[in-house]
Amino acid sequence: MQIDLKGKVALVTGASRGLGLAIALALGEAGADVALTDILLEGQDRDPEMLGKFGILAGHFATSGMVRTEAGAREIRQMGARSSAHKMDVSDFDQVGKVVQTVEEELGTIDILVNNAAVMENIGAFSEQKPGLWQRDINVNLTGTFNCIKAVWPGMLRKQGGRIINISSVAALMGASLQPSYGATKAGIIGLTKSLAIEAGRSNITVNAVCPGFIATEAVQLYDDRMKERIEKKTALRRLGRPEEVASLVAFLASDAASYITGAAIPVTGGIDLLTL
Repeated sequence: MQIDLKGKVALVTGASRGLGLAIALALGEAGADVALTDILLEGQDRDPEMLGKFGILAGHFATSGMVRTEAGAREIRQMGARSSAHKMDVSDFDQVGKVVQTVEEELGTIDILVNNAAVMENIGAFSEQKPGLWQRDINVNLTGTFNCIKAVWPGMLRKQGGRIINISSVAALMGASLQPSYGATKAGIIGLTKSLAIEAGRSNITVNAVCPGFIATEAVQLYDDRMKERIEKKTALRRLGRPEEVASLVAFLASDAASYITGAAIPVTGGIDLLTL
């Protein structure tokens, strides 16, 4: 199926690498003008205090050479679409509003919002879980999704149309061992998705969630070989997913071909949620 998003403006959060970058590129390839946002942009001073708010992975990738927010925007421009990169902390309501305003001044009213930004490295037994990290995960994963939707909502209502695609997780469907805050926030995203879909439908706005399983992003590649082997053995397709396999679904949901799909939580898991042995 040929996806045509020409004339549409998209904003993707958490787009410096991994799923977010793959999604931004897929939307650009389909013809959309795309704003890539992330807390990390190439060549910017690293603020240890700011990065510390978002955990070990943010600090790791800040110095890894894997940040490609601006490079992704350049690649999309080479495809023939307009694109820009913006530093944005989704947990900061005011900052999100300012970035969305800037994007809409530069590219136009946002038609497609993909909420991908998340933190996931709060791992440990429940007795060891710290309230501060619980609250951080809620602020980024769940409230961050809320903040971004609030910022684009008025424009979508004015246009009487739009696509909101929230990246949840297989953890929302089957739980996340030793990651209670991650599983809870990703499940909350599905609840938010379904609730907003009811209200948004009258304005021709669809709201859907995508629930990836274990995808071979830069973060998952940090797992040791034994862990990756265990995951593959528990997955019906016996392999990790590719970021492009999630991105293609997002591009479809953003298109007119998916105009009658809303309130869905769609697994892209390779069958790991089937608990095959």
